[in-house]
Amino acid sequence: MGKIHERLDDRLREFIGAQPVYFVATAPEQGGHVNVSPKGYPDTFTVLDDTTVAYLDLDGSGVETISHLRQNGRITVMFCAFSGSPNILRLYGTGRVVVPEDPDFPQLITKFGPHPGVRSIIVVDCDRISDSCGFAVPFMSFDKDRPLLDEWAERKDVQQRRVYRAKNNRESIDGIPGLSPEETAPATQRS
Repeated sequence: MGKIHERLDDRLREFIGAQPVYFVATAPEQGGHVNVSPKGYPDTFTVLDDTTVAYLDLDGSGVETISHLRQNGRITVMFCAFSGSPNILRLYGTGRVVVPEDPDFPQLITKFGPHPGVRSIIVVDCDRISDSCGFAVPFMSFDKDRPLLDEWAERKDVQQRRVYRAKNNRESIDGIPGLSPEETAPATQRS
C-alpha cells in the first residue's frame, strides 16, 4: 500500500506534473486553525531537486501559509490522482517564504509560468516523501483551469493590490504576522 521514498524520482515527478490540483496544509505552532489550501495552474509548481520543491504563491484572501511558515516552517503538500491509477503523494517538510526582495527570488521566479499577482514563492525542503493507495479518491475529470484569479489580479493596479494586501494579508486569522508593510507592495514583474 504505502511507501516512503528517499527522493523524488522520475515516476514521482511525472505523477506530480500530471495533477491539475494540489493541496497545501500548514498549522500554527499551538492552537489556532489548521489551514488547507487547494492550488491550481500546473505551471505554479516545480521540483527543484530530489528533495526540494517550490510553488508560486499568488494573491489570495488570506495569508495562513506565509504566517504559519514564518512561525514554525511546517508544511505538507498533497497530490491525489483523480484519474488513472489511484495514488496519493504527500511531501512533508520545512517551508520558507521567498518574497520579491529576497536574493533567491529572481532565479526562482524563472521556474514558473506567467501569472500576475505574485506574492511570494514557497520553497519546501522535504524530509518525508510518501505515497499511499488512494483507493477511495473518486474519479473526476479535469475540464480546464479557472482563469479567474489571474483575471482578478490583472484588473487591479499596483495601488489597489497594495491596499488589498494590506487589508487581507498582514496577519493570519489567528493573528499571526503575515506580510510586512514593505512586502504588501506588489512585485512589478510578472512570473
